[in-house]
Amino acid sequence: MDRVLEFLSGAPVLLHSAAVLAMAVIVLGVLNRILQRNAGQSRRFRHQLTMLAATLVTVLAVILALPLDAETQGQLLGLYGILVSAAIALSASTLLGNAMAGIMLKTVRNFRSGDFVQVGDHFGRVTERGLFHTEIQTPDRDLTTLPNLFLATTPVKVLRSSGTVVSATCSLGYDIHHGRIEELLLAAAAKARLEDAFVQVLQLGDFSVTYKVAGLLKDVKSLLAARSRLRTAMLDVLHEGDVEIVSPSFRNVRNYDADETFIPDRPHLAAVPVQDAAPMDVVFDKAEEAESLATLEQRRQQIRKELKEVQQAVKDAVSEQAAERSRKRLAVLQARLEVIEQGIADRREGIEEDDG
Repeated sequence: MDRVLEFLSGAPVLLHSAAVLAMAVIVLGVLNRILQRNAGQSRRFRHQLTMLAATLVTVLAVILALPLDAETQGQLLGLYGILVSAAIALSASTLLGNAMAGIMLKTVRNFRSGDFVQVGDHFGRVTERGLFHTEIQTPDRDLTTLPNLFLATTPVKVLRSSGTVVSATCSLGYDIHHGRIEELLLAAAAKARLEDAFVQVLQLGDFSVTYKVAGLLKDVKSLLAARSRLRTAMLDVLHEGDVEIVSPSFRNVRNYDADETFIPDRPHLAAVPVQDAAPMDVVFDKAEEAESLATLEQRRQQIRKELKEVQQAVKDAVSEQAAERSRKRLAVLQARLEVIEQGIADRREGIEEDDG
């Protein structure tokens, strides 16, 4: 009987504690639901950071709200502080280190979704930027996840959206004047649809000269195809110009006449357009969707900002005619916003299906 009475006397404290814990779980669940409803590629980082901060604050609030005496509450707060400090100390190089690096990368803003990046040996287009990692899609269409700490400690090369330089090298013999080689390589660059092309002599070897041809490619999305086009054009132009693309030492290995050349016969090809060897819509499909989604979300923010300005203009209109013009503009913006919202929803659904 005494145990029953003791349990009943402590029931209000238990109920209060359970109510506090349940309220904390509900608050975090509702916040997570709200953030997921407005989730997007450009906001995922912000939402993850918000949930992390909300969880830490909620735990602290639960400790303060529990019906405990001051001494016990102080001990719990001290324990919580020790645990947080230990987590920071032990995870600085991993979890929290990646989080800090993610914040730094987000602040620097040196790349965004859809950009081509080179990080060490990893090359591809950015598909996702999170608090702890960055995902890129490689030329093999595979997805590579890079910890943000790796990106923060490794030089990141970002291809500029305004254009990048595409180049290729080849070794040719000393028996051909460099002026003739430069002329042919410039023709190859023009055939590969590169602008402002130039040729450099990289090395004077024992048996051959190493040349480099490069040009500006403004459509960076066709980078892989442009690299292949340039090398193919070099083969065609040099062979058409009666220039052997073979090391001079080749003659010393196999016995051929001095007048023998090694240029393949040009086949009779059908008059059909040659497709690019690496179509971007196949290789970088997720990166294209991520870039499109980020662009739509940016456009949505601009329209929402403009909507607020037009709504304020309707309120501040000095005449009915001015107010009517503002209302018409408001209707147009709302229609555009609905189209963009639908486009964002469709692209999110497509990305989720691909991930699934």
